[in-house]
Amino acid sequence: MLMAPLWIAVIVGVLVGWAWKPKWANLGLMDSSVSISKESHSRTEDDDSTTTFTAFRNFFKFQLPTCISATSDYGIQKDVPSTSNSISPCSSSQAHRRMEQSSFVTEDDLEHLCRLVEEKDGGPVWIQMMDRSTPTMAYQAWRRDPENGPPQYRSRTVYEDVTPEMVRDFFWDDDSRLKWDDMLIYASTLEECPNTGTMVVQWVRKFPFFCSDREYIIGRRIWESGRSYYCVTKGVPYTSMPRRNKPKRVDLFYSSWYIRAVESRRGDGQLTACEVILFHHEDMGIPWEIAKLGVRQGMWGAVKKFDPALRAYVKERASGASLSRCAYMAQINTKVSADYLRTLQNCTNDLSVVEASDSSEKPGGRNIPKLLIVGGAIALACSIDKGLLTKAVIFGVARRFAKIGRRL
Repeated sequence: MLMAPLWIAVIVGVLVGWAWKPKWANLGLMDSSVSISKESHSRTEDDDSTTTFTAFRNFFKFQLPTCISATSDYGIQKDVPSTSNSISPCSSSQAHRRMEQSSFVTEDDLEHLCRLVEEKDGGPVWIQMMDRSTPTMAYQAWRRDPENGPPQYRSRTVYEDVTPEMVRDFFWDDDSRLKWDDMLIYASTLEECPNTGTMVVQWVRKFPFFCSDREYIIGRRIWESGRSYYCVTKGVPYTSMPRRNKPKRVDLFYSSWYIRAVESRRGDGQLTACEVILFHHEDMGIPWEIAKLGVRQGMWGAVKKFDPALRAYVKERASGASLSRCAYMAQINTKVSADYLRTLQNCTNDLSVVEASDSSEKPGGRNIPKLLIVGGAIALACSIDKGLLTKAVIFGVARRFAKIGRRL
């Protein structure tokens, strides 16, 4: 009885807003260019496909892309694995100079990833979301909400009986991903450096029917320290690839891994398992609360697909299958010493303490009354239409009301 008037008000408000939406509402949200730099990393901390990042797929139905070669409606390629001959590497001296001068992924990115791994980046506290396992895989996930920027995710996955090198190649190998990621649309290599292994790739991910597809221009590079690997992927500006209306380009993107050998859960003292720590965040143009709901709903369903795909990849490699171009580039790493990594961590300790102190002194600002949140959601639904955003908002509001009703 208490909830009925609220439900009626929500439904009527949404229907009226949907029907009488002003024309200027469509102009309210325009695409903007976001320059990815060290400052943006410090502000957003973490940046998603392959573990926590893929949690979005089950709910929003988008995928991690792979290297392919067949023309699609975008004027790009689709659904056919590419070969090493279909990618034109930047092996000429001119292309090599262009790659080095661009500095798409630099030592600053390695430093940032090291700080994230050691939890010395000065960001908010991580809140655990999940802890699950299978006989051959253990998975844990955390989330945190920075004051500015989208939600950030951290996950730790341990795969039994696999080497760090195989996992590194698996995550980098876009051709292999094409075989097990049925939501793939497009991926291609724009540039690559044969000396550092740096790559610039273009991705297009498929979203559900009420959202347009998303385009990503991503720089990626791997550093090696012993048998540990720091794998950085992030959105980068790329003037040679102009923007289009569709698919919409995502500028703020960060998804990076730390891979190393660890002791097996069998307790035999042997380093026969592989640990993958992932940090991911991105701004896809979807309301962050809705994105968080999608992660909660689809995280485990997406993550548990990785293990059988990895096992199939290991068998394929063991059979003598040739390396794809992406897997070959994954083996070109920049080697750094453990002492150098410790130097990076020590240089940022003081900075991390200052950042943590500053964040603790700022007011929380999250204790907002639920009715205020609901009212804001309804007002947004009645005025703005961006990819059927209204329906997504109402879904989130309905879940909140359901929780309130159960407590009553």
